[in-house]
Amino acid sequence: MENKEYGKYDALKLGVQLCFPLYACAKETVRLYKPYLDELDLTYTQYITMLVLWEKEKLTVKELGKKLYLDSGTLTPLLKKLEAKGLLKRERSKEDERNLIITLTEEGLAMKDEALHIPHEMVKCVELDMEERVVLYRLLYKLLSYLDKEE
Repeated sequence: MENKEYGKYDALKLGVQLCFPLYACAKETVRLYKPYLDELDLTYTQYITMLVLWEKEKLTVKELGKKLYLDSGTLTPLLKKLEAKGLLKRERSKEDERNLIITLTEEGLAMKDEALHIPHEMVKCVELDMEERVVLYRLLYKLLSYLDKEE
């Protein structure tokens, strides 16, 4: 005999949720980063902030937030901590006082060499071949671009 109630609640099963493997993979990936980031005295969020700054070296808080999908309420304390560590400085824009400009210090720039091994170590932790990595990367950014339009 078929249980009619079973089909009604299928959508509520954890195993069919897209959000759960995304969440679990993100959490476990950050956990794998931790020993490498501890060597630099950085959290994962501080690390991705530094990644953006190593690429751009100077940008506004607004631009940084857009790249990292973080709001200013999250960024402000994070940037204050990185500034206290001597890795960056925050200054008001001379052209527009409303904009806060973030720039790397010499120490922040030098940390780039210390972090160079991290992506190579992380590749070893994920047992996907290059084709699988490319497909996953493209799908995640496709999903991210779709979700970004929803805001």
